[in-house]
Amino acid sequence: MDRTLVRKETASLYVRYQHRIGEARRRDLLKVSLWALQYTLGILDVATVAERVVAGYRGTDEDALTKKCETWFQSDVLPHVCELGRRAVQEHHDKGDHVAIVTGASPYATKPLAALLDIRHIVTSRFEVSTEGKLTGKVEQPLCFGHGKLVRARRLAEELGFELKDAVFYTDSITDLPLLEAVGERVCVNPDPRLRRLARARGWKIERW
Repeated sequence: MDRTLVRKETASLYVRYQHRIGEARRRDLLKVSLWALQYTLGILDVATVAERVVAGYRGTDEDALTKKCETWFQSDVLPHVCELGRRAVQEHHDKGDHVAIVTGASPYATKPLAALLDIRHIVTSRFEVSTEGKLTGKVEQPLCFGHGKLVRARRLAEELGFELKDAVFYTDSITDLPLLEAVGERVCVNPDPRLRRLARARGWKIERW
């Protein structure tokens, strides 16, 4: 989703939105910018950061978070939705393919984009929710990152009745290598430096959106 269907990192866009409405401070903006840089360089401990961030949502009403993300999407994300990404999605729709967004982001950040693009399936990191509809502050395992993303994508494939070797996967990040190596066709969109080198070495498609 990030740097492919959306040109920007949605986590950064969300913190900027929080800062604008008085829910985040300048140091939060700087922290997320640092995490984004570390992620690109492949030195970020994603699991630890995810646990820390999600812990901060303990007690948050899930419905309220859903509505807030819908508002945020319209004001801060929609202008960055990539036109070439829209076209790629539509081409798969026209072929009758199953289309899914597979992302490390939360379902709350992902659902508005899926609705916009008429994508029926999403594979995301998920937050534990209590019976009262409150976030517990814990991440459901596996996190949709690295090998965990492969696990979650495979579950969707099994549910829909296809094999990953018959799938096309679009990504910008070397962290998605486990899933890249499991699918039949790889499209490296705006790839980070390490993925670009690997894609060239293996003859994988590279596109700029």
